[in-house]
Amino acid sequence: MFKRETLLKQLEITKDWDVIIIGGGATGLGVALDCATRGFKTLLLEQVDFAKGTSSRSTKLVHGGVRYLAQGNIDLVREALYERGLLLQNASHLVSNQSFIIPNYRWWDNFFYTVGLKMYDFLAGKLSFGKSIRIKKNETISRLSTLKTDKLKGGVVYHDGQFDDSRLAVNIAQSCIENGATVLNHFKVKNLQKDDKGLVNGVIAIDTETNTEYTLNAKAVVNATGVFTDEVLQMDNAAAADSIRPSQGIHLVFDKSFLPGNDAIMIPKTDDGRVLFLVPWHNRVVVGTTDTLLDSHSLEPKPLDKEIDFVLETANRYLNKKASKDDVLSIFAGLRPLAAPKDKSEKTKEISRSHKIIISKSELITITGGKWTTYRRMAQDTVNKMIELNKLPDAQCKTQNLKIHGADTGVDRNNHLYIYGTDQKGITQLVNENPSLGENLHPRLEFTKAEVIWAVRHEMARGIEDVLARRVRVLFLDAKAAIEIAPLVGEMLREELNETVDWRANQISEFIKVADQYILK
Repeated sequence: MFKRETLLKQLEITKDWDVIIIGGGATGLGVALDCATRGFKTLLLEQVDFAKGTSSRSTKLVHGGVRYLAQGNIDLVREALYERGLLLQNASHLVSNQSFIIPNYRWWDNFFYTVGLKMYDFLAGKLSFGKSIRIKKNETISRLSTLKTDKLKGGVVYHDGQFDDSRLAVNIAQSCIENGATVLNHFKVKNLQKDDKGLVNGVIAIDTETNTEYTLNAKAVVNATGVFTDEVLQMDNAAAADSIRPSQGIHLVFDKSFLPGNDAIMIPKTDDGRVLFLVPWHNRVVVGTTDTLLDSHSLEPKPLDKEIDFVLETANRYLNKKASKDDVLSIFAGLRPLAAPKDKSEKTKEISRSHKIIISKSELITITGGKWTTYRRMAQDTVNKMIELNKLPDAQCKTQNLKIHGADTGVDRNNHLYIYGTDQKGITQLVNENPSLGENLHPRLEFTKAEVIWAVRHEMARGIEDVLARRVRVLFLDAKAAIEIAPLVGEMLREELNETVDWRANQISEFIKVADQYILK
């Protein structure tokens, strides 16, 4: 079902699609799932791999956005809290309820955050993750053993969601296919097609594995390419002005000893007015984020020295266990596709995070902005807009209570395989059939060889990076270990995909080039 050959056959069979979606991150996958479940003939094309860009580089939070509440953006917060609740229901294997503690070092902070978070609880309504409460200094210290205690007054506990971003993307891609969509990674759109009236009616795309070119027709084309939005808008109209200004956020990953308990820490006011999170994730700790406006964008954004210093310095102000560059297991940077500021004075934290649907003169539909938490709602709005434009027949949205592939409420989070949900059985079976697949990939890692095989056979992984960055999250958790196991994983993939020794050598060198940037030197 998830085999590339089967999916490619659909391109030969289907002469006309209802919708073609460009971009396989959270937004594009959400639109594809919404279209497929409404019964539309849907094709999604991703130039590299699902969630390769921003969608695999988030702070791993499914949240309403406490910061937006402070800015008075009530509607955005209410919408995100509602969607957060749906995500917990629909992807229960990947989304979990996470307690956060805001440590308070001034008496009035205690009061201020307690009041603000009561509002957060209220906006969540029936889909609340739990009430926020004030806790005394002693309890704060016992729950956060690595927190600085000097001048500590107490803390406020609130609840939000935590998840694995690229795993969710892969599961949504699988859900799309199960609902009849054709979804292809490593497939680059190189141009748009237009009819005699100048309206977009398809795309020209290349399968980057075989260099085969396809001309594909559709009633509607959706540009869901995140920070690459302007490239597609400029395919449509070479004179189109830039609509996106990328903002970079970086994250450092540490060993669990820096935050040994089950609680996350939220630092609400840093020197640049942002929030900083320390979040438990896959038995490690993710610390971030920054917000730096950039003039350019790439598939592998590079963390800036000043961002690294800022995260380390801010974290160390609150931790009694000093974190240094040597402690960083992995560092990753992501780009947010923010609406380009009207003028130079506008700060990134003031630019709206809500999503926006743009209809070009050619009737190309572009969806930008938003965040992982609201991906489903963004998709619903986009598909409704296509119906409104008479591009598609009227049909009701079905995704509100749609379970995502793998959804399983009974997962045991002490077993690292919990992220596979109902697919865990399949991985166990691989090991039963071939016990050597139960071996760990690396002495420092909990991940097994069976997960690599599963990623290729059932999760559309096509190369080392697809596996180690976005299926089995080694690159994001321990970049040095990822480099060390690249030859082993390359050999397993070569056999599975029936590739050559040269292919493997090329895969290893390409992966090491990318992975090298995740190591702090």
